[in-house]
Amino acid sequence: MSFVSFVLSRMLQELQKTIKDSTHLEGVGLHTGVKVNLYLKPAEVNSGIIFKRTDVESDKNIIEANYKNVSSSALCTKIQNSHGTSVSTIEHLMAAFYGEGIDNVLVEIDGPEVPIMDGSAFDFVELIKAAEIQKQKEAKKFIKVKKKIEVNDGKKYISIEPYKNDLIIDFEIVYKNQLIKTRRKEFKLSDGDLTSVYNSRTFCLYEDIDKIRSMGLAKGGSLENAIVVSESKILNEGGLRNRHEFVEHKILDCLGDLMLAGHRIFGHVKTSQGGHQLTGNLLKKFFSSKSHWEFDDFEGKQKDPKDNKLQNLIAVNA
Repeated sequence: MSFVSFVLSRMLQELQKTIKDSTHLEGVGLHTGVKVNLYLKPAEVNSGIIFKRTDVESDKNIIEANYKNVSSSALCTKIQNSHGTSVSTIEHLMAAFYGEGIDNVLVEIDGPEVPIMDGSAFDFVELIKAAEIQKQKEAKKFIKVKKKIEVNDGKKYISIEPYKNDLIIDFEIVYKNQLIKTRRKEFKLSDGDLTSVYNSRTFCLYEDIDKIRSMGLAKGGSLENAIVVSESKILNEGGLRNRHEFVEHKILDCLGDLMLAGHRIFGHVKTSQGGHQLTGNLLKKFFSSKSHWEFDDFEGKQKDPKDNKLQNLIAVNA
């Protein structure tokens, strides 16, 4: 057996995971500018990722991290429940859960937006590691791609097609900016080292800042939490963390948005000029028909285990 086959075999045999201890951080929302406290707490098997707004009435404050609950994709991913309670900019935290193998966790937050921290997933990964990862008593469930699905929006596109027992994200960015230009990078989950992707920060063009702020966004943005590019110059002291940082941050966003599938997907994603909206539209189209996908534990077919999960989760964390 090759080393890659061995790694994949071990990954497929893994049990579901949560965190061992509760843990906390605080920071400012990129778009709202609001200071928030965020707590990660252990959750029962098959609970999934659940957000709980502690500043909202208890009968209206639970939001499941699922593509069906995405209410906006304007420069971030925002999820909302039937009561109108929402949490935005969840993608970097969700990417950390994906990469670190976390299946079940309760995210308590006392404001409307996940803190941006340094603009990457680094602090969230460190938070998860500090809480320690706890294996649970049931196997992970995976989503198997059965046929290719594609979404197009002019020159922009995203697709997913079958790929055995692994996730590949092939991402191309296309900018007129002379520094960013056109860049392409392929990410493969089985390669194991996500450090570069985790550490890649969000970015924007200097000339777009006024427009973004006129939309009521980026109220908490600064050179401390975003790369700002002005023509051929990076305004941040120290420049880029790595030469692929622009495109690897887009891969980070994509990974976080894919986590909204509810289970990890094994397939080959290809995208050019992708973003939150395209990934969200892909998930909607992908899950629109059972002919596109199926659950697989790679030992036998699985039913969706998320029955009565919210009741169990709330009882455990009350």
